[in-house]
Amino acid sequence: MTMALINGDVSFWWNSIGREAARPALPGSTHADVCIIGAGYTGLWTAYYLKKAAPQLRIVVLEQRFAGFGASGRNGGWLTNDITGGRGSYVKSHGREAVGRWQTAMNESVDEVIRVTGVENIDCDLVKGGEFTVATNAAQQTRLLSAAAEAQTWSMTDVELLSAAEARARINVHGTTGAMWHPHCARLHPAKLASGLARVVESLGVEIFEGTRVTEIRPHQAVTTFGTVSADTIVRATEGFTARIDGLRREWLPMNSSLIVTEPLPPETWAEIGWNGYETLGDQAHAYMYAQRTADDRIAIGGRGAPYRYGSGTDVDGATDPDTVELLRAILTRFFPSTASAAVEHVWSGVLGVPRDWSATVGLDPATGLGWAGGYVGTGVTSTNLAGRTLRDLILKTPSPITELPWVNHRVRKWEPEPLRYIAVQAMYAAYYAADRAEMRGRTTTSPIATMADIVSGRGH
Repeated sequence: MTMALINGDVSFWWNSIGREAARPALPGSTHADVCIIGAGYTGLWTAYYLKKAAPQLRIVVLEQRFAGFGASGRNGGWLTNDITGGRGSYVKSHGREAVGRWQTAMNESVDEVIRVTGVENIDCDLVKGGEFTVATNAAQQTRLLSAAAEAQTWSMTDVELLSAAEARARINVHGTTGAMWHPHCARLHPAKLASGLARVVESLGVEIFEGTRVTEIRPHQAVTTFGTVSADTIVRATEGFTARIDGLRREWLPMNSSLIVTEPLPPETWAEIGWNGYETLGDQAHAYMYAQRTADDRIAIGGRGAPYRYGSGTDVDGATDPDTVELLRAILTRFFPSTASAAVEHVWSGVLGVPRDWSATVGLDPATGLGWAGGYVGTGVTSTNLAGRTLRDLILKTPSPITELPWVNHRVRKWEPEPLRYIAVQAMYAAYYAADRAEMRGRTTTSPIATMADIVSGRGH
C-alpha cells in the first residue's frame, strides 16, 4: 500500500523523530543578561557558547513556535563551508588575505560542529562525505570549470575536478558531464541537531520559552505578548521570520525553499545510483537543486519552487504547492531515472533570510545592546555556528580573529517596498528557469538572461 503524501507538517525531519512536549511560554516580564530571539541554530549556538564561556550569565531564549521550527528544522542538511554571497565580492571590499582567513574559519566551523555533536552526544546522522557538484549540460560544464578554477586559486578550498566517468563512478547522475568535490561538508539530520542543541543548552541552565512571539525589538528590550524581557544584550536570531517584527519588514526578504523526500530506496536502486560516500549533491543550474542520501536510504532533494510570497509573507507549517512538488520530482527522476517508480512520502518548505546583497552578517551595536546574525541565504547550517561563536566574543568584549572577519558588522541597504520586491523576485526566478530550460535544450553558453538577473538581483559580483 502506497503511503499518502504528507504536505507540510513542518518537515519530514521533525516528522521522522517526533516533537517533544512543548516548553512553557514566557511567564511575564523579566530581566536577563542576554535575551536571544529565535531558538534555531543561530540562537542555540550563541546560547551554547556564551553559557560555556560565562556560566554566570542569565540567558533567556524566546521562540515563537518551538525550538528548531524554522529553517533549522527544515533545511537540506548540508554542513558545508560556503561563504554566503561568494568570495568574490569580499575580495573587492576586504582583500584576499581576509577572505582566505574567513574561508579557513568556515572549514574549521564544519569540524567544530562535528566536535560538539560528539562531545555533547548529539546523534544527528552526521557523515563527512564532502560536497559534490555536478554539471549536466555544456553551459553548466563551462560554469563548473570556471568555479573549480576559481576555487583552486585558494589553497584551503581543497576542490578536486572530476571527469564525467569519475563523477558517475561516485554518484551516477544521468547526463553528467563532470563534477567537482571538496571534503569540507557533512550530511546531517537537521531536526536531530536542533533538538539536541536545545536539550544541551537547557542542561547548561539556559531558559527557552516557546510559544512566545516577539513583536518589537528595542534597545535592551524584547517586547512579547506575554511581557517584556529587558537585557544588557538582545540578539536577533530570527532569520527568515525577521520581516514579521515591527520595523524590520524590509530588512531581509523571506525566501521559500522546498524539499521532497522519497520512500527508502531498495538496494538494487542504490547499486545503480552509487552515492556510497554520502556526499551532499548539488548542481550548476541557475535555479539550483540540493540533495542528500539520508541515513535510512532515502533521497531528500530540494530547490526554490515558489520562492516568495507577496508582502514578505511566511508560512506556518511548510505547506507546499503542487507545482513545486512536480518540479522537484522531475529533477529527481531526471538525475536518477531508476527512482521513477519510487514514492515521494513528504514535501515541505522552509523560509530563509535574504539580505539585499545576498550576503550574511553578524554583529553587535554596543550603544543599543542589539546583536544580530543571519541572512544566510541557505548556507546557514555552518554559518550559524561561526555566528554563535562570534556573538559570544562580541558580547563578552573579547576580541578574537573571528570578530575581525569580513562579515562582522556588515551592513546593507533595505529591500525595495512592495510591489517592487515581489515583481523583482518573480522576474528573477522566471529568468533563471528560462535560462536553465534554454541550456537543457542545447544552449552551450550561460544565458544572458541569467547574467542580467544576477546583476539586477544583487547576486552578480
